[in-house]
Amino acid sequence: MARIAGVDLPKNKRVEIGLTYIFGIGLSTARAILEKSSVSPDTRVMNLDEEELRRIRAVIQNDYKVEGALRTEITMNIKRLMDIGSYRGLRHRRNLPVRGQNTKNNARTRKGRKKSSGVVKKG
Repeated sequence: MARIAGVDLPKNKRVEIGLTYIFGIGLSTARAILEKSSVSPDTRVMNLDEEELRRIRAVIQNDYKVEGALRTEITMNIKRLMDIGSYRGLRHRRNLPVRGQNTKNNARTRKGRKKSSGVVKKG
């Protein structure tokens, strides 16, 4: 089983798809990593030898920020926006959409379930 950046890659998938299981690596980044490490993207993860795995790990470690370090950086960026009181920071603090989306009708994913106004039936 191949373990890169603390993530177990699925054995039966192609390497370029398997690398996308690592947080911070998408398909285009995975292809670039494989090109730099001179590994065929069509190889299955279970068929990688130790030398190829070592080259892939080296490229990821030297050139990309992934998993914990990337999550920390994203969290710190959001915290910085909230601390300086920017518009985006206020939207994060209030759990509202940050990127200018309409909130009158939609945005249920971000806002949560509807809060009813508590209409009471006459008795």
